[in-house]
Amino acid sequence: MAWSIPGFAVERPSGVAGTAEGWCYTDRFSYFPGETINIHTHSTVASYTLTLVRDGIHQEMVWSSGNLEGAAHPTPANAYAVGCGWPVAVTVPVSDHWKPGFYLLIMKYEHEGRVHEREHFAVIKRSRSSEPAPLALILTTSTMLAYNDWGGGNHYRGLGDDPWEDVPSALSSTQRPIARGMLRQPEGAPRSSNPSTPGPGYVPRHPAYEYAHAHGYSRHYADAFWGTYERHFVRWAEKEGFELDYLTQHDLHEDPHVLDPYSCGVVVGHDEYWTHEMRDAAEGYVDRGGRLARFGGNFLWQVRLEDNGQTQVCYRTPQEDPLTASQPSRVTTAWDAPVVGRPAARTFGLTGLGGCYNRYGAAAPRSSGGFTVYRPRHWAFADTDLHYGDVFGAAPFNIAAFELDGVDFTFRKGMPEPTFVDGAPETLQIIAMTPATLGEEDEWDGAVPLGAPVTEFLDAIAAIYGDDLPERFMGECYGAGMIATFTRGLGEVFTAGSTEWVNGLRLSDPFTEQITRTVLNRFIETSTGSDDQNATTFSKTTA
Repeated sequence: MAWSIPGFAVERPSGVAGTAEGWCYTDRFSYFPGETINIHTHSTVASYTLTLVRDGIHQEMVWSSGNLEGAAHPTPANAYAVGCGWPVAVTVPVSDHWKPGFYLLIMKYEHEGRVHEREHFAVIKRSRSSEPAPLALILTTSTMLAYNDWGGGNHYRGLGDDPWEDVPSALSSTQRPIARGMLRQPEGAPRSSNPSTPGPGYVPRHPAYEYAHAHGYSRHYADAFWGTYERHFVRWAEKEGFELDYLTQHDLHEDPHVLDPYSCGVVVGHDEYWTHEMRDAAEGYVDRGGRLARFGGNFLWQVRLEDNGQTQVCYRTPQEDPLTASQPSRVTTAWDAPVVGRPAARTFGLTGLGGCYNRYGAAAPRSSGGFTVYRPRHWAFADTDLHYGDVFGAAPFNIAAFELDGVDFTFRKGMPEPTFVDGAPETLQIIAMTPATLGEEDEWDGAVPLGAPVTEFLDAIAAIYGDDLPERFMGECYGAGMIATFTRGLGEVFTAGSTEWVNGLRLSDPFTEQITRTVLNRFIETSTGSDDQNATTFSKTTA
């Protein structure tokens, strides 16, 4: 059911007679009521069961079909790039009675007395004719595609004859299963941030990679998407009584006005990859008066969608993209690259190039893991009792960890101020910060594996900027993760620039929870005109 490169299992059909295996995928990521989910399967066992379950604080099964006849199908060696090409095995009409939400599609089969399960997903959107919820959760499907290594490759690795060499695939297909662990994880599975603060003589560890190696999960199970990020936000939001509708980044790509019915769009976790059209949709929504609440980090790369949205393209190195000469603004590299000319900070206020790592291997391993407050009278800190210099969300919560966003800044009168050299919005206010590094420095002469060597960052920057390297990238490779707000057009954006913000909700950190409540409630209220959209501070006793 899986073949191995040194250290990590990679899922794809084995082709070995007698091996029991099965996977599934859907034709699209999201559906309206009345549409049909086409399910593609591959199975070497006689029969299997498919079940569709709405995930959240409570799980609700809405459809199931058993004793489905198994059938194995040829799978291209590069299915990660071109898709599996399996035929449709089952069709499921989406009922008008199903709630909007994230639905796990679970494939189950038995072999020699053991039960095996694999999963995919379907996002069910609210009917076009019904009243929308106040909040629309934008699921990070593009970042999931970048990390999904089912079939052997993703935007990070999988190609090349040397299994130790990280040669990425520029193409990632939607027409394939999702790697094990990205949708469902056992309770207690490690996250990408290090939970413990080491003492002297620390040798870097990456617990999530060790867990993946030991238990047969994808190397990237903790790097992106539902199982690590959005699921924990949804469970918290449902417990708090917030009503959500569900969209994907692909929905933003296809419809520039898809967010317009909502008071606030919400992004959670790891949203590293966006298309030009996705950004247009987000920015246009804010310009027209919308609110974006982003509890996520590492906003960095432009990608393209081709083949009617079924193939994601990311070359990362500008010179390798075929569009470099003909359409430079669409080249799939960092947003901040001169060839693209669209700094990331214009959309969410911050950029992954202003961070990026904290409590990740050798990157700031003994930092607090939390944010230091610099503007305690900002509206986002209402009802928190946080003061200047206070740290919240620190270990064991570690909300400021793994990958973070920031901008170039300086200090005036004890408070951080943007320098605006990297495209930061003129109205940006930095309200809290934490140290970050642009990669792990090798102090062990290659004897210790590093997850994000700083040399990789330096190589990427050299490819992106060439001889015209900005001053902010010269010298030490340090940055900062930030929480910031700004106004744009008629709307407003809040950004907690950390992939791990959701960990404070998962573990019930009172400060993280209160700030999240305040942001969501304010953005719901301001969309109805009950508050001043341009206000930047108010009393800490104001609700």
